[in-house]
Amino acid sequence: MTDNLIPDLRLDAVHHTDQPLLDVRNAGVTFWTEHGDVQAVRDISLQLYRGETIAVVGESGSGKSVTARLIMGLLSKRARVSPDARVVFDGQDILKYSREKRRQLRGRRISMIFQEPMSSLNPLYTVGNQIVEAFRAHRRVSRAEARRQAVALLNEVRIPNPELRIDQYPHQLSGGQRQRVMIAMALANNPDVLIADEPTTALDVTVQAQILNLIRDLQKKHGMAVILITHDLTVVRKFSDYVYVMQKGALQEHNTTAALFAAPKHPYTRHLLGSEPRGTAKPLGDSEPIILEGRNVRVAFALRGGGFFHPTYHDLVAVDSLSLRLRRHETLGLVGESGSGKTTFGQALARLIDQDGGEILFDNVPIQNKSREEMRPLRSRMQIVFQDPFSSLNPRMTVGQIIGEGLVVNGIGASSAERLDRVRAALRDAGLPDNITGRFPHEFSGGQRQRIAIARAIALEPEFLLLDEPTSALDLSVQAQIIDLLRKLQDERGLSYLFISHDLKVVRALCHRVIVMQHGKIVEQGPVEDILSRPQTDYTQKLVKAAFEVAD
Repeated sequence: MTDNLIPDLRLDAVHHTDQPLLDVRNAGVTFWTEHGDVQAVRDISLQLYRGETIAVVGESGSGKSVTARLIMGLLSKRARVSPDARVVFDGQDILKYSREKRRQLRGRRISMIFQEPMSSLNPLYTVGNQIVEAFRAHRRVSRAEARRQAVALLNEVRIPNPELRIDQYPHQLSGGQRQRVMIAMALANNPDVLIADEPTTALDVTVQAQILNLIRDLQKKHGMAVILITHDLTVVRKFSDYVYVMQKGALQEHNTTAALFAAPKHPYTRHLLGSEPRGTAKPLGDSEPIILEGRNVRVAFALRGGGFFHPTYHDLVAVDSLSLRLRRHETLGLVGESGSGKTTFGQALARLIDQDGGEILFDNVPIQNKSREEMRPLRSRMQIVFQDPFSSLNPRMTVGQIIGEGLVVNGIGASSAERLDRVRAALRDAGLPDNITGRFPHEFSGGQRQRIAIARAIALEPEFLLLDEPTSALDLSVQAQIIDLLRKLQDERGLSYLFISHDLKVVRALCHRVIVMQHGKIVEQGPVEDILSRPQTDYTQKLVKAAFEVAD
């Protein structure tokens, strides 16, 4: 690392005649822990001008989100900001503001889209109430007018049927729809600065392009500046003007987007740019038997509308009589936009939810009518890795307890010592040290938590894994590690994967075949290279274009 890669001032500062809207200098953040101080951010300086987008990139744990929370004034009580740090916004050092003054600034002039919408949205309130609250916290507006604006905002961020969706709760929306609600809340008061912390992580590729284009349109309309925190370098290249690269809490390099992508100078930057998912799945023999089959599977949900005293109901068909076959040792990709029904289809096949019609066979045995108790003996043979590992790991249990719980429930292992040996073996197989059994989920990075979730699944030695967006929240280099891990486990254990994803780059690297879904129906299916290289339908062509080019 050479000093000229990380000067305090931007390399293009001489081309700007105005002062930065946001000027962060010498920012450092240290957290107190029971095991000593942890320096999360070290001597960070960055500048943001009106109407532009800067990107902050780096691996999980590099300090990107902590830097954003420092600017927002959302650090925890355990955090200590370095005494010489300055965060100058519109000419004033906001680190010197009172707590009340920072609160008034936050959400009105500086707003933030958080990475995990399910953790950020209140599960007890409808999404409409939460957006209305964002309006009324900073503006004098009637509840009726705020609701009207909230419906318009939901429509603007491409949520279908906003008049119905506004009265739903977060758990009734898909992951992508919840993220769009978060974006709507952040944009409610037309902020001067929008900090977008992985804003499109949970979104499919076409909606990702729509949301990023929406943010760019709002920039032009209101002169808004954006700090984009992301691991998607395709997005960085397309939408940012300037890039800051972080590693282990420190800046390693910064430059204009064009210059940094054309000639990265730091080895870490070159490593990031070379971390796109690569390779293809190993060829599959024709003689492999079917392990999972769905025949005309249908799933519908009742949606409530109308008033409190005169409710109306109508069916939303999420999975419309679909069929698939998954062979042993095969990876089958399920792709489609958010709300297309892919997760619902996968959960129905794994009997996590009930279907309304059709047949489901696991290892040639019908399971569609089996009760929860009857399914229990099969659970060790079919396991699930969920999209958000932090939500699916019990925060009150240690890693050893989390992984060992399935062994206890399924009566695997003759003694606690034998079960502990299995837990440690699963951790090693998942690429983690086996001495972490006494630690808790919050002590790990996102990539490590996802490995723990995989270790929990493989500890039971299953034959089939349902992988629901297992790499969506991970940065590119960790994505590549997880893909390599899944390939290794498939080779060693002969696993079959049903891989649900919106990331077609990962699908291309991992899957043998792919099924494309839209509005609960299958629109196209076939070998992954055929579908992604020569898509036949307009919808698949749009998905492929958005995935590999970030469509305009």
